[in-house]
Amino acid sequence: MKNKTIIYRSPKEIDSLIHAFQECSLPRNQWTHAAHLTVALWYLFYDSEPEAINAIRNGIKHYNWVQGIESTKDSGYHETLTLFWVRTVCGYLAEESRNRSIVSLANGLIAQYADRTLPFRYYTRARLMSWEARTNWLEPDIRAIDSDTVAIGTKY
Repeated sequence: MKNKTIIYRSPKEIDSLIHAFQECSLPRNQWTHAAHLTVALWYLFYDSEPEAINAIRNGIKHYNWVQGIESTKDSGYHETLTLFWVRTVCGYLAEESRNRSIVSLANGLIAQYADRTLPFRYYTRARLMSWEARTNWLEPDIRAIDSDTVAIGTKY
């Protein structure tokens, strides 16, 4: 673990975040990278991968709609980034014991993947920031995503 910062102290804190996300009542300033990772972890921990992906994708789109966040070339929902981070969380869960608590897993995930620039190790800025990447899954153009860093999983 790179950073020992504790974000969550109890499952109730995670459940509160998930509830606020699902109800679209989570303040935008709390919809952080750590919150995104926690939401992905929660769904992937409790649901099958296909169900989790649909819940994450639809949840983010619905949250954005309720919050008035439009999908433009520069903001809003981003399919490739969403699925990149889902793959990252899948890889993390494959490596970590499912016997650990959701709190321990969430704190470990956030500490290990705090660097929001990780996708740029796999994608050029032009490819990742394109409208095509925002609306569809695109494979990386710098290097392949391998099982050592992020789970390959099924083709999205």
